[in-house]
Amino acid sequence: MSTPDRTTLEQSPTPEDLRVISRQLGREPRSVVSIAHRCPCGCPTVVRTEPRLPDGTPFPTSFYATCPRLTAEISTLESTGLMREMSQRLLQDEQLAWHYAQAHDDYLRRREELAHVPEIAGISAGGMPNRVKCLHVLVAHALAAGPGVNPLGDEALEMLPEWWHGGCCGALDEDQPQPEHVVNTCPKHHPLEPILEPEAAADEAS
Repeated sequence: MSTPDRTTLEQSPTPEDLRVISRQLGREPRSVVSIAHRCPCGCPTVVRTEPRLPDGTPFPTSFYATCPRLTAEISTLESTGLMREMSQRLLQDEQLAWHYAQAHDDYLRRREELAHVPEIAGISAGGMPNRVKCLHVLVAHALAAGPGVNPLGDEALEMLPEWWHGGCCGALDEDQPQPEHVVNTCPKHHPLEPILEPEAAADEAS
């Protein structure tokens, strides 16, 4: 069970932050607005991103997990069938479903603070509001928003091991290659979802 620092941040990224994120992801970061959470080592864990990328592509994932140790552990958790179990619980537990719907609304509200993108209006991420499709999204939201906002993100976070133990993820040291076990799981985790027409989006959410 992990007990990470749940302090939420809204820090403008420094050039050093952007260099670290680039090393974490294995590519240049896109449209980073702020650092929303950090590991104990100081490296960014979650970044907040613009809802439209520089090339004009709508990007629904407002909170993006960057730490390769974290994303690898979340991928391992996903492989256990937890997302299917959580989705089933949403059908059976009205109170949980209500709180998860509130998390969906919170995600949309925070994204609208940055910009209104008509193509993704009403569409959050991770399967919200009625199923679970990506734990990376839910955990990133939980870390960025703080405890009590995304109930299933909080649950998944508690199930993770303490990924920060053993030192930095290595992103601070450009001279050292990333160990194989901490290489980022991109593009598997929270991929860019296709933008659907309103009718198709409604069918996808049902």
